[in-house]
Amino acid sequence: MVIVLPCPQNLQTESHSDDMSKREQQRKVKEQKQKAAQQREQTKKLMAKFALFVIAPVFLLIVAYTLYSQGPIYSPIEIADNDHVRGTTATPVSIVVYADFQCPACAQENQTMSRIWPTVRDKAHLVFRHYPITTSHPHAWTASLYAEAAGQQGRFWEMHDYLFANQAVWSTIGEPELEFESYAQELNLDLDKLRSDIETDLVVQKVRNDQRGGNSSGVRSTPTIFINGTMVARPTANRIVELVESAFAESNTAG
Repeated sequence: MVIVLPCPQNLQTESHSDDMSKREQQRKVKEQKQKAAQQREQTKKLMAKFALFVIAPVFLLIVAYTLYSQGPIYSPIEIADNDHVRGTTATPVSIVVYADFQCPACAQENQTMSRIWPTVRDKAHLVFRHYPITTSHPHAWTASLYAEAAGQQGRFWEMHDYLFANQAVWSTIGEPELEFESYAQELNLDLDKLRSDIETDLVVQKVRNDQRGGNSSGVRSTPTIFINGTMVARPTANRIVELVESAFAESNTAG
């Protein structure tokens, strides 16, 4: 039996070849990594240019549109031309109510105000402002739009009263629009105009700006009542009457 031993020179050649192969693989891997890094850098630059020349202008346009499409807001001591006022502004005391049509406490407050109104109407005027809290009252926004659209036909207070009087009915309906339209029919409103007005910026912005003004004035829940600009802590019937009479007396003294 003959045993052939490997030639030392061949072993060195094979070892050298293996080393060359490994170095070549390492070089290729390094080149691939460098190319990938360059591609990533190019992609970042392209994205930055895209953001600068495309996204940024669009974002600025959206911001500008949002800012300029918002109307003015009013404090509880101011009365806007588009405010809904019950009574006459010639009276010295203002009662400003921020309310949500789907809020049960607001419906109660409306009953309270209706009950005491004959007592205070010669001393005060009542201003209603929208403050729909849609997180807990999903139909409140739509109700405000219908009330505001009815106001475009001079029937805001009538729709206001219908919405509060029938709150228990429409609050439980999945889509209350037909119910709201039935109130409009009872009020002899033009339904086509009502449906059209609900979509207008005039109506939508009125509700939105009332809410913005409420936020600015410290309104956080409904109902919130201000008498001559001062927030009422406990708006019970007796408390409201007491504060109105006090403010009325002060106005006479000042006069």
